[in-house]
Amino acid sequence: MDIRCRKISCKFNDRFTCKAKNIEIDKKVICSTFENDDTKKNLQDVTKNFFEQKPDFAPQRDSKTIDINCNTSCLFNRNGKCVANGITLNAIKEKPYCVSFLKK
Repeated sequence: MDIRCRKISCKFNDRFTCKAKNIEIDKKVICSTFENDDTKKNLQDVTKNFFEQKPDFAPQRDSKTIDINCNTSCLFNRNGKCVANGITLNAIKEKPYCVSFLKK
């Protein structure tokens, strides 16, 4: 499963790949697993310039090693579990938003 996260200030973010054991997406389509790490506050989101310079992504994770719980009305939600091939969390606001969300 391809799990990409642009919220680089999260303690679970390793080079744009989430390393949390579980991911919780709440009813507002926000990753509630997010935990701010002040030691990463000076890191820059190089994915903004993806076509100019390739970001250093950490390896993808096997979907068997992560449990993604979804509590919103999403096309990929099957009985509270995310069944998407991958998810991307964006850093648009204070909390990371699941941009893979597709309304049913």
